Amino acid sequence: MYTRNLNKPLKIESSFFLFGPRGTGKTTWLRNNIPDSLYFDLLDSNIYMDLLARPERLEEMIVSPGNHWIVIDEIQRIPMLLNEVHRLIENRRLKFVLTGSSARKLRHGGVNLLAGRALTFNMYPLTAEELGKDFNIDFSLTYGHLPSVYSGVDPSEYLASYVATYLREEVLQEGLTRNIGAFSRFMEIASFSQGSALNYSEVARESGIDRKTVMNYFSILEDLLLAFTLPVFSKRAKRRLMNQKKFYFFDSGVYRAIRPSGPLDAPEEIRGIALETLCYQELRAVNDYYRLGYSLHYWRTATGVEVDFVLYGPLGLIAIEVKHSKKISSKNLSGLKTFINDYPEALGLIIYMGEREEIRNGIRIIPASIAIPSFRKILSNNNNE
Repeated sequence: MYTRNLNKPLKIESSFFLFGPRGTGKTTWLRNNIPDSLYFDLLDSNIYMDLLARPERLEEMIVSPGNHWIVIDEIQRIPMLLNEVHRLIENRRLKFVLTGSSARKLRHGGVNLLAGRALTFNMYPLTAEELGKDFNIDFSLTYGHLPSVYSGVDPSEYLASYVATYLREEVLQEGLTRNIGAFSRFMEIASFSQGSALNYSEVARESGIDRKTVMNYFSILEDLLLAFTLPVFSKRAKRRLMNQKKFYFFDSGVYRAIRPSGPLDAPEEIRGIALETLCYQELRAVNDYYRLGYSLHYWRTATGVEVDFVLYGPLGLIAIEVKHSKKISSKNLSGLKTFINDYPEALGLIIYMGEREEIRNGIRIIPASIAIPSFRKILSNNNNE
């Protein structure tokens, strides 16, 4: 059992949403931190059918709540239930926690999102900081940070089952697509876009699916919180830049489970993309959990000069390059040097698989095993000294 860094909701008294992909630990966190809550699990078929037929039954089911929290798990399964929640917040001053592993129906259904009366928080896979002494960079690159891969189960079997479960339960049951085979094939092809600028036409050609459907499928992945896109940093741009977003599945282990591999695949390339993915998921989680206020981007010029991650916010400007190598050459510094030439106020970092920390041409070079567990300190104390 790991202590999670999601602690902000425990300090508030108002209702809140808690979003995150399945398997990130939302339910466990709630049961540990709000153990005396009234709990409604919409994955329970009996509760689901009762409230689907008559959402107003929710009030009948809430007997003498006192000052207890009321948890509704997987709220996206009955979006119209939010109208009842809204009414009960207004009329009875009840406190709700509304969890979801999909934002699609809530965003696209035109439902009542409580008119700002509920805050929104997110749950991510475990962070290296949360794992503490159990953090192992090689294990993380292979299996990622979903809590269950650290629970004693076979991590390979769990991740394979996890991907199949998402396809079956989230995509098929929610009716997001009628062709589950095409969507499954698309997911495999999409895995080759991991850490790359999105090219919808290329994915459509490789998967044999029309471009419009492919664009919709990418949207489904984001709505299910399975994937995210990273925009180009273009503030005060001095060069012509690419405009495509970069694509990532949300966890390095899930990416590895989805991506097909064989004798023609280069293991170092896959591990390199997994390292970039791991850095991205950690940066997102740390930035969100500690409310650091950075917006996350990447940077790529029209001539192909690229920096993997650019973080911009009230605490400063940070440019990060990720290299799956044990040595850093002068060529590896070129992208950051170009970026810092345009943005001299930026802190430049290289994260790599070596063991030595150093500063070269004003750029900090840090081993991944040290940098990733230290992201909160790095992001919080950004300076150019």
